[in-house]
Amino acid sequence: MPLPTLGPGLVPASAPETVQFSVRYALPEYVSFMWQHCGYIIRRRRIGTLATYWMQAKCTSSAALHFVAQGRSRHTYEFTIDTHGIVRASGSGVTLVPWGDVCSIRRYSRGFMMVLKRGTLPIPFRCLSHAQGESMARFGESVRALGRL
Repeated sequence: MPLPTLGPGLVPASAPETVQFSVRYALPEYVSFMWQHCGYIIRRRRIGTLATYWMQAKCTSSAALHFVAQGRSRHTYEFTIDTHGIVRASGSGVTLVPWGDVCSIRRYSRGFMMVLKRGTLPIPFRCLSHAQGESMARFGESVRALGRL
């Protein structure tokens, strides 16, 4: 089965289904996502073990402080992910992210991390059904395939 091509007007019949869910993040979960993601980014620089862990701890603690300051645990986010892009709605507004702004979708121990041109969107496994998790994996494969073109 060919991988789906993401983007308006470029969606074949084999495209993944629409993924809809809501999430309310918890600080330990968010810190876990950021620890793994920061570790991935920093290890790619090959700067040495001690410096890597120092920068990973600094990056993760900064993200945790930002999470608390922004009051992210008080908001429930409604996501709709389909072939047209990502829509994230909360009490503070709606964010539209086209697939062109998605650099990659990484899989971590607690869920998927959508790496955007400006920021990230963690998607916990606890919010997804098995079928939705498979759709997210297919979206990730599509983003990876488009990145190679």
